[in-house]
Amino acid sequence: MTSFLVMDVLEKAGEMSRKGIDIVHLEVGEPDFDVPECVRGAVDEAYNTHVTHYTHSLGDPELRAEIASLYNREYGVNVSPDRILVTSGTSPALLLVTILLCSPGSEVILSNPGYACYKNFVLAAHAKPVYVDLDPAKGFEYNIDDIKSKINSNTAAIFINSPMNPTGAILSEKFMRELATLGVTVVSDEIYHGLVYEGKAHSMLEYADDAIVLNGFSKRFAMTGLRLGYLIAPQKYMEALQKMGQNFLICASSTAQKAGISTLRDKSDYEHKMLSTYNERRLYMIERLRSLGFVIPKDPQGAFYVFADASRFTSDSLKFAFDVLENAHVGITPGVDFGTGICTHYVRFSYANSLERIKEGLDRLERYLVR
Repeated sequence: MTSFLVMDVLEKAGEMSRKGIDIVHLEVGEPDFDVPECVRGAVDEAYNTHVTHYTHSLGDPELRAEIASLYNREYGVNVSPDRILVTSGTSPALLLVTILLCSPGSEVILSNPGYACYKNFVLAAHAKPVYVDLDPAKGFEYNIDDIKSKINSNTAAIFINSPMNPTGAILSEKFMRELATLGVTVVSDEIYHGLVYEGKAHSMLEYADDAIVLNGFSKRFAMTGLRLGYLIAPQKYMEALQKMGQNFLICASSTAQKAGISTLRDKSDYEHKMLSTYNERRLYMIERLRSLGFVIPKDPQGAFYVFADASRFTSDSLKFAFDVLENAHVGITPGVDFGTGICTHYVRFSYANSLERIKEGLDRLERYLVR
């Protein structure tokens, strides 16, 4: 396995901060918002009423019912709560799914670029990552023929992520329909749903009832530290997934699950305000980075990242990221965290920070580039 490079940058930044150096964080994909007010109340109530014990291994039945309602409300799909497994964040869900689908010699089709950790989950299951290159000139959209050319008797799954980390791209409805016809299990990471500024993010369950969906509360509801995620899978897999969940995870946090229920029932305008704030930052960052000489092939449509071509400044994104950190005191993520090829000269910027700090960070970056 490789290290998660964005964490290497973050930990180096932490060392510098402890020496009194002010670092502007544009590297890490963590919302800077506090949790919704209803989460505070739900967690307090859970502690006060002693809801601090094991839950059902699949998750609190009320929470699974609310998740099923969410998918019906937003995507028009009917999901039985019995097909939902609640986990301590989306990463454990991904591990369970990879172990479920793969055996030694299996292959999993991934995008290049794509989320840095996917390949390591595949390797943990003793399977082989197989990459499909995404073309910046085509908005980082998959080419369905490229995927077809990679499918063989060893193909266990195809992973997709929309809105995508690191590009912010949203997969088209046409592509997802075509993907559903290939006869291979699609694992759809939908963690950035709810953070969409242009177009619409579709769930793979709209097109393939046998798809496996991963989602959670970290990004959309700024609940990263509460560690609450879930998967939705075909009924035929649930017995095996539940057994693994019982053994590997026991259950997700009881208090976090109560917070999840409250969040999905919340009628406040928290999400709208957060989305509006992110969009303001997004538009500012895109314009400013282009003015500095970075190339952004297509404006990100969702999530909270800008994946920018830095070839005017570097052919080594890893070295460049640490140079920027050391000299400009700004954290950015090297593109090689997300793949090969073009990724060697791309960098990712996160706008999950205040507009004031983003402006400060880009001012520092500009001074560094001029110097």
